[in-house]
Amino acid sequence: MNNKEKAQAMAEAAYDKKAEDIVLLEMIELSDFTDYFIICSADSARGVKTIVENIEIKCKELGTKVLGVEGLKESRWVLIDAGDIIVHVFHDPIRAEYDIESLWNEAPRVELPFVQEQIAR
Repeated sequence: MNNKEKAQAMAEAAYDKKAEDIVLLEMIELSDFTDYFIICSADSARGVKTIVENIEIKCKELGTKVLGVEGLKESRWVLIDAGDIIVHVFHDPIRAEYDIESLWNEAPRVELPFVQEQIAR
């Protein structure tokens, strides 16, 4: 499984726990520290924690080592460093405040097949 497929699987793990507004950005040409960003949000601190836990479980299943998790105690903005994939899980109001997507607006968005399947239904 390549990094793009791993990132899509991790994004789907977030979706499975009710993550909202999931965005997967390809950072390969723009960054020397990661290949993909996953950005998503939850409507509560508890939701943020649940999403983070499920992504960590998915990383173990994929054989992807989590190098670090920051911000879990406050659960306003949690960053999961999985090396070639960085995940940002925000509590809704905080996401708008930092607007990371705008900082990386030149990054191509990667299609998330599971979202397309839900729209088709």
